[in-house]
Amino acid sequence: MLGKISNFFVKLMQKYMPDPFLFVIVLTLLSFVMALLLTPTPFIKMVEDWYKGLWAILTFGLQMVLILVTGYTLAETKIIKKFLTYLADIPSDQANAAVMIFLIAAIASFINWGLGLITGAILAREIAKRVEKADFGYLVASAYIGFIVWAGGLSSSIALVIASKGNPMNIIEQHTHEIVGLSQTVFAWYNLIATVITVIILSFVIYFTQPKKDLKIIDKSILETQDKELEQAKEVKKDNTFASKLENAWILNVIVFLIGLIYLFKFGFKLDINKFIFIMFLAGLILHWKPIVYVKTFNNAAKVTGPLILQYPLYGGIMGLITGSGLAAVMAGWFVSFSTAHTLPFWSFISSIIISLFIPSGGGHWVVQAPIMVPAAQTLGSSQALTAMGIAYGEQVANMIQPFWALPILAIARLGAKDIMGYCTLALFIGTIIFGSMLIIVG
Repeated sequence: MLGKISNFFVKLMQKYMPDPFLFVIVLTLLSFVMALLLTPTPFIKMVEDWYKGLWAILTFGLQMVLILVTGYTLAETKIIKKFLTYLADIPSDQANAAVMIFLIAAIASFINWGLGLITGAILAREIAKRVEKADFGYLVASAYIGFIVWAGGLSSSIALVIASKGNPMNIIEQHTHEIVGLSQTVFAWYNLIATVITVIILSFVIYFTQPKKDLKIIDKSILETQDKELEQAKEVKKDNTFASKLENAWILNVIVFLIGLIYLFKFGFKLDINKFIFIMFLAGLILHWKPIVYVKTFNNAAKVTGPLILQYPLYGGIMGLITGSGLAAVMAGWFVSFSTAHTLPFWSFISSIIISLFIPSGGGHWVVQAPIMVPAAQTLGSSQALTAMGIAYGEQVANMIQPFWALPILAIARLGAKDIMGYCTLALFIGTIIFGSMLIIVG
């Protein structure tokens, strides 16, 4: 039965899922139409908000590109490649391979979402070169499904924001003067149980939904050719010129690495997006050893960032539009209107799923939803921590049908969204049931 359901969604997505660029264009037009119908905002004001949003996300967009490129560059170091090769040699068939990819990606995503995306994609590539008769889209989809636990993990942008005193995005503190620590969110029993149950159930689902007919097996020579091109790009020509000696001076990498460590020890290892990028940069720099090797590997990794650079500003435009027009507030307000103290966390979860399709960013749609949900929780007497986690859960579940966060994985695997989203759709429903049920029970 699971196989038939999965096969239905795979065929559906293969037929109707457009390229992610067209997906964001459709979302943009839909946002304009909904804002015109549901808010009193003049059209020209919407155009202005949309345009401002295009550029307001540039910093975030560059951060996402750097996460992909520094992570990919780190993964190309000899020690990391050996470890991934060791893991890739373990499974003997596509079902076991997919489950292992999912588990590794889920564990890494719980630690840090960027690490999960990159590790899962590269492991899928390595396994595809070894396992006979394995559908490549199925393997890559399993890596992306592991991302479903990130917002309940250590790098959860919402959990970290509401645990940070004085953070301008800590709307709970602004309304209640309280700090919601990680013990009430990430390390709370309900979050850990829901996360473990989700990982266990999805492991079985992935195993039993393996495709058995019309397998899309990637030509292993393509992956090997890509690897050879990368190795050739990293080749260093040595001569006795001053420039060549400087390019191969490993001491320069060591000095920069030590300066970076001094900063981290002095100001702390608390992870945020910038720290994560910085740590991956330092790790890649020291493990590649020579400056020119790191440069060549980094430049080659940057070749896969085109789709990200193209689409991130457009999502910024959508965010500017639905925030400036008040459309997001209207959508969140619908659910608040019939919520009770016990059901508000659940309805914040459902509304978050919808809003996340338009604003696929945990921190981004927290800024949109929190001004509605936090005062509502205060008035109704609902748990602020649980309501906030409801918003976080909605974002991570919605990712299963929102191709925005799949872009780094697709760029590394060199696949299209329609190749993986069919498998992810079933994870959306399962995640909605598990996390939604937990919010109702705890609420």
